[in-house]
Amino acid sequence: MKTNGVDIHYEVTGSGPWVTLSHSLACSAAMWDEQIAAFAARHSVLRYDTRGHGASEASPGPYSFAQLAADVLGLWDALGIERSALVGLSMGGMIAQHVALAAPQRVTRLVLADTACRYPADVLPVWEQRIATVRERGMEAVARPTLERWFTAPYRATHPEVLARIGALIRATPVEGYAGCGHCIARLDVAQRLRTLAVPTLVIVGEQDAGTPPAMAREIAQSIPGARLEIIPQAAHLSNIEQAATFNRLVTDFLDEQER
Repeated sequence: MKTNGVDIHYEVTGSGPWVTLSHSLACSAAMWDEQIAAFAARHSVLRYDTRGHGASEASPGPYSFAQLAADVLGLWDALGIERSALVGLSMGGMIAQHVALAAPQRVTRLVLADTACRYPADVLPVWEQRIATVRERGMEAVARPTLERWFTAPYRATHPEVLARIGALIRATPVEGYAGCGHCIARLDVAQRLRTLAVPTLVIVGEQDAGTPPAMAREIAQSIPGARLEIIPQAAHLSNIEQAATFNRLVTDFLDEQER
């Protein structure tokens, strides 16, 4: 679907109140496969490929979070979605924060998983190096170290099929999409703005998430009035996959609070 100037690929499953899923950098809507059955049992689930990822258009970068948030709002407009719960993981959580800040009246509930609200200045060179690496050598160059950050060692050893599936998503990500999104991730800073939010919020993080560790999750939870923090044991960055049952229970219970 054409929205905000780009073609955005999306899927809708189930029926009921809307919940929208926003995925991590270097993935696609397929990252949410383990969530669909649980969430669609009581909700209309919208999952989409972020600009520059999956089957969505990889427009020239760099991108901005204002742009990525506008993509979501434009998709909602095109689909006639007035209000939706919003679940975002990693980059998806950063996009979700910007959507909630831009249009809080349209977000019923907010789930921010394994994400951050700001990065220290010394992270910028790390992202610049990653972007330079993929421009010079392609996505294959970052696939293995990314998987090592995203999953714990015991999980990697016992779930080679999952690593192959997620590794394929990483390798298939357009370089322009990775670089375009990496540019805005490196410059993320909405910590102070989050204090203005009045959207019910659940913050989730894997206990062993090295990329966006529990300390970053605590900062988000402390910044958003009334937000609740849940730390999932035996999980790294993609907690929705590594501990899918726990993740699904936390999110569905939180979404069900809205119904009650």
